[in-house]
Amino acid sequence: MLSLATRLRAFDDTTLRHAVEARAVSPTGIRDFFDLADALLDPAAIQRTLAHLDRATLGVLAAAGELVSASMADVARRTAADPAAASLSTAVPAPTVAEIAARLTDTSGTVVTHDHVAARAADLDRLLLCVVADGAVAPYAAVSAQLEAWPALGLPGAIELAATPAPPALTPPDGLDMTFTDRLAAERAFSCVSSIAELVSELARDPARELSRGGLGLPDTKRLALVMGVEIDAVPTLVTIAARAELVAHSEGYWMETEAGEGWLIEPTTARWATLAKAWHAALPDSVRGIVPRYAGVSWGQGLRGFVDWLYPAGGEWMEAQVAEFARDAEVIGVTAHEVTSSAGANLLSGELSAAIATLTAALPAEVGAVYLQHDLSIVAPGPLAPSIDARLRALADVESRELASSYRITAASVNRALAAGENAESLLTFLGTISLTGIPQPVQYLIEEAATRYGRVRVGSAAPGSAPKQSYVRSDDAELLGTIEVDQTLSALGLDRAGTRLTSRFAADLVFWALSDARYPVAAENSAGEIVHLRRHQVARVIPPPPVDPAQALVDKLRASDGGEVVAADAWLARQLDTAIRAKQTVTVSISMPGGVVVDYLLEPASVGGGRFRARDRRADIERTLPISSIISITPAP
Repeated sequence: MLSLATRLRAFDDTTLRHAVEARAVSPTGIRDFFDLADALLDPAAIQRTLAHLDRATLGVLAAAGELVSASMADVARRTAADPAAASLSTAVPAPTVAEIAARLTDTSGTVVTHDHVAARAADLDRLLLCVVADGAVAPYAAVSAQLEAWPALGLPGAIELAATPAPPALTPPDGLDMTFTDRLAAERAFSCVSSIAELVSELARDPARELSRGGLGLPDTKRLALVMGVEIDAVPTLVTIAARAELVAHSEGYWMETEAGEGWLIEPTTARWATLAKAWHAALPDSVRGIVPRYAGVSWGQGLRGFVDWLYPAGGEWMEAQVAEFARDAEVIGVTAHEVTSSAGANLLSGELSAAIATLTAALPAEVGAVYLQHDLSIVAPGPLAPSIDARLRALADVESRELASSYRITAASVNRALAAGENAESLLTFLGTISLTGIPQPVQYLIEEAATRYGRVRVGSAAPGSAPKQSYVRSDDAELLGTIEVDQTLSALGLDRAGTRLTSRFAADLVFWALSDARYPVAAENSAGEIVHLRRHQVARVIPPPPVDPAQALVDKLRASDGGEVVAADAWLARQLDTAIRAKQTVTVSISMPGGVVVDYLLEPASVGGGRFRARDRRADIERTLPISSIISITPAP
């Protein structure tokens, strides 16, 4: 531990921060470099790090440890055969990169190059699992001990790591017909895009609350599932996919539409799919990105799981969870179908997004730009509607069904919603006339013109300054209509009070406006000059990166602040050795520098350490001694 602590202390801040970050060290309980070294050499911490290493890197580490053990055994045999050799240096040299490469070549039966070993040894050195110096690789004893215990844990030993060949390469079967797979993947891609479009639109209308413990509440989940036309269990996955693409975001306790989501809704279907697929691909961890099949027709099933188990022999649950999460989303997005890579998915995984879009475009039905307007106020699209038209239709009509052929219905409330957003009767009729294959039926025209005539009969505005606690008012020239609003029980939560010819509320004007709009009153918002203004129901969430929190850097700063220099570090190391002896109730030989340069060895059983001194029981003199730590030259376990 002392050698590792000394090495850590000698690192510059950048190297130290990278080392702490790479090993995912928790700062809890770490006060100095000895604590950090102790945490890094803890068996559980070592095992967590080994679990993230691939087989080739583990093989280099295990081979280096075996060579060190063999050298130590050889020294022990020579010492036993010649006791006089015990007085000579018995330091065991670390194995060289060339020796490790030769060892792995002999074990695996295939040529392992010098460069292969050197590259992986450098990775191990950065992870503080070994020391690489002058072409030699010296694993820390605790790391080698952990690897040697692997067979007892059901994990491969050094020989098995090197000798076990890789499973057969994942390749598509000969003569595979991709027609069914690509058709199914395209259907899933279209379904995913459609469901997320409904999700974004719904969250723009009514954000969903995030629970304090994380996740959406059941009422919001049911609402979103109904709108998207999916099972309740599918909602979290679709929210994750949308959030990954920054179409929705968590803001002030709610999931809301973002500015990117607002623009995404009017893009073509394939462009919308590309946004989701690109975000999925960009989020792939390097460990997953390097193993997913890039060829169309390759199964992600048992063959991939077997390869993962071989590549990460101690990967366990963390690797399986990562692969499972992204494989699940790949199925939803259409990268795969029935765990088989689609043609578009293969293009995406190969970094050819344009080719993936082209492949998907050929598989999807063409978008339509015209609809049928019916006398019963319904609107029917004969195929997938162009997103820009769909977005505007949603502003003036309610969605009744969302399939390849969608249907909508125009109501007085939906027209009033469009008018509140800035439309007028002329703009709405012109738009419908442009897209309708059946003209504009008389009932549709009458409803729009009547709604436009009635629009603004009720006005909502902000109360004048100094009117607290009242924040808003409701007015109308139609006294009877105003009286109806006053006694409407569905609006009782607004606390409307009569104030002359107006009603007042303690709530903000926008909240009152949308409550009246939902209750289907012909309401308009106005400013202080009495001019109609158009409100947006909910503000979009802006994706703002959280302020950077770097626990690794915080730990580095803490260690530097507590470091008192060489003398303090030396005293801290001696104090730690004494603490270890106290916990183990161990007797140690302590060499003390006395005045005049005389060194005296005491056989002591340490009892306590503090204030730069330690108290111990002298086993030879059978008395208690209190000695300064600064006078200690060395501490060794008693024989």
